[in-house]
Amino acid sequence: MQKAKLMLNDAIQYYHDLLTPQFAAEMDGVMRRRLKEETLYFGSRPLCVVLRPHFYTERNWQFVKVGLESVLKAFETLHYALLKDRDLRAQLYLDPYEEELVHIDNPEVPPWTSSRLDTFFLQDEGILKIVEYNAETPAGIGYGDILADVFDELEVLKRFSKKYNVRQIRSLHSLSDALIAGYRAWGGKQEKPQIAILDWGHVPTLNEHVITAKHLEKLGFPTIMGDPRALDYRNGHLYNGSFRIDMIYKRVLYSELIKVMGMENPIVRAMRDRNVYITNSISAKMLAKKASLALLSDEQNQHLFSAEEKQAIDQFIPWTRVIEERKTTYDGKEVDLIEFVAENRERFTLKPNDDYGGSGVMLGWQSSAGAWESKLKHALETPHVVQEKVQVVERDFPMWINGTVDISMRYVDADPYIFNGTTVDGVLTRLSPQALLNVTAGGGSVVPTVVISKKD
Repeated sequence: MQKAKLMLNDAIQYYHDLLTPQFAAEMDGVMRRRLKEETLYFGSRPLCVVLRPHFYTERNWQFVKVGLESVLKAFETLHYALLKDRDLRAQLYLDPYEEELVHIDNPEVPPWTSSRLDTFFLQDEGILKIVEYNAETPAGIGYGDILADVFDELEVLKRFSKKYNVRQIRSLHSLSDALIAGYRAWGGKQEKPQIAILDWGHVPTLNEHVITAKHLEKLGFPTIMGDPRALDYRNGHLYNGSFRIDMIYKRVLYSELIKVMGMENPIVRAMRDRNVYITNSISAKMLAKKASLALLSDEQNQHLFSAEEKQAIDQFIPWTRVIEERKTTYDGKEVDLIEFVAENRERFTLKPNDDYGGSGVMLGWQSSAGAWESKLKHALETPHVVQEKVQVVERDFPMWINGTVDISMRYVDADPYIFNGTTVDGVLTRLSPQALLNVTAGGGSVVPTVVISKKD
């Protein structure tokens, strides 16, 4: 581990040393021009503002891949237990529409084609903790592949690769393979199914949908981007105008779809009749609840899991509980949950059970006692979870700003992509000057992820 740490630190220092002021200014200009050409923007903000990818050693990347694939078995066990047990589902605080629709899925068909585990990974210490499971609509896959292309063109990475082996991690092919495999497992018969990427017409991630659509079209799959409000269900098929939809790559959230269009919208009707394949399916929404991590780590559910699954849960899932009046265990001791969380805010984070983009998250160690107490009272009224503080990762990254190379610390997360609910292939890496990392929340940056090793 110490040898890998030294190699990684040496590689970062070498890369930064390459960025003399004149060269850094040139690289920044090239990068920003290419970002514009590829429309790699989140709304009006460039997706990346730093000049270095995030590095993994080969050993550390394999640790992430193998470790997370082991804990995915526990998530799968939980998913199928939830389908069978209404009382267990009650721990998730599902909305009424979710409880109604979860049963329309075919339990023989995996509910996920793509998902994402949001983690913090301390490479030097070999500590990896999952803080959320984005099991419904994971974003960023298309962005990551094109960002990798942009950095491959930068002269600084070419010079760096003369001393180090460089392997970019891309995921679009894994996504398309998973989409088609899911369609076949569902029973789809079309050799080249017609695909609709569905989201609202105003979201800032539409440029990523364009990237994905172009990729699918290159593979020979007719693909459109559509707003759910433009769809029509007739004669046993879902249509966008004259375009017949065999398969939906869903990026709109189910909660927003139902809120805006109700339960009798064309998409839900086609789903009920099994006349369109939609992914991720409605039952995948169960594990997208923040409470899914609470179900995994709570002592009252340990009977569901094998010894190997419990070992993976202990290693990768931080202590998490649904906020409610009850006794539970913490560090092997029984505690009153609400009283304990109230008195130890510096140890914990409070999160809404069903929200995204960092909305409603409160970091106890950055909050006053009064604000924490108020948030805790709210959490008793509206489903929330409390999660033990996870050590965040800090790394220096270079940025060309104000006529100079600024090398500053940024918080870094590691959000590996999961395909078919079983396989890790690719990762979203986000940077932020703040401990709450989320591009949607503003101020963040996305960088490509590179696996490196020193050349002989």
